[in-house]
Amino acid sequence: MPLERRIAVPVTFNGNELLQLIHELVSIPSPSGFTDRIIAHIRDKLESVGIACTQNRKGGLIATLPGKNQAEQRMLSAHVDTLGAMVKEIKSSGRLRLALIGGSQWAHLEGEYCQIFTASGESYSGTILMHQTSVHVYKDAGKAERSQENMEVRLDAKVSSAEDVERLGIQVGDFVAFDPRTEILPNGFIKSRHLDDKAGAGVLLYLLQEIQENQLELPYTTHVLFSNYEEIGHGGSSSIPPEVVEYLVVDMGVIGDGQKGDEYSVSICAMDSSGPYDLRLRQHLVELAQEHQLGYKLDIFPFYASDASAALRAGHDLVHGLVGPGIDASHAFERTHVDALINTAKLVYHYLFSPMC
Repeated sequence: MPLERRIAVPVTFNGNELLQLIHELVSIPSPSGFTDRIIAHIRDKLESVGIACTQNRKGGLIATLPGKNQAEQRMLSAHVDTLGAMVKEIKSSGRLRLALIGGSQWAHLEGEYCQIFTASGESYSGTILMHQTSVHVYKDAGKAERSQENMEVRLDAKVSSAEDVERLGIQVGDFVAFDPRTEILPNGFIKSRHLDDKAGAGVLLYLLQEIQENQLELPYTTHVLFSNYEEIGHGGSSSIPPEVVEYLVVDMGVIGDGQKGDEYSVSICAMDSSGPYDLRLRQHLVELAQEHQLGYKLDIFPFYASDASAALRAGHDLVHGLVGPGIDASHAFERTHVDALINTAKLVYHYLFSPMC
């Protein structure tokens, strides 16, 4: 007996609640490798509404909702790790040199506030600047290359030597998080660093809570992975139960020249740098978007890979797909609109209650 595609929709899809939830997530520092705090935060929220969670050895969080069919299962993923940096060197001046984690561009970090987290649990604020920032001293301030050699952190502490910095407990290998500078605007925009992929994580967290609180039963047992190493390539490549048939990633849709995506639609990815996503699942997602009159864009992401492509590279035999809200200025000063978030949430919701493709 085929599963019914159309279902009652008790979920409200409250845009303000979703925006506030994403604001909450981007406010928690979590560069790749420094994600324990945000994983614990999400786990507490899920367990408070009765959703069972486990952690894999890498520290990723897996929430499981039992479904009618346990022989064939689904897995969804969004990543909570972000771009960031590590202390590479403590300079003799008391400034810090950084090594980037993930795909940031130095030019996008100039003037950014940051936090440095020490091994003892202390944190210090600072600003990422060019060494040659002062136009009154350096005549090449505007022309000098924005690079690891020229960029440094000015600590908000009374330090003038490497020894001063080390006495604070700061050392090579300490994690550095960039200030998200989040704003929610009255017209529905949210602008912030790290919407990649805390917008996707917020969508999944919102749906999990709504499904649980409305006591809805899914047609298939479904696992949701909040992965914590996606930005460096291997976040969603493991901890996939053998019963999982379909793997859907909720990550950002890219916007720019030659792209169809925009800040108001859910992007459905046909292909990225890892190759085509499963055609049957892609068509299934397009049919759901059309059936439920959602704003969507079918697109190709040229310089991109996801948790799903990592899972296939690791040898998992899966049907894989990728959707997400269109986000402008990816890996820099990102922005999206509540319309894209709602369209994404609705598409994922209807997918969860639809038959396997």
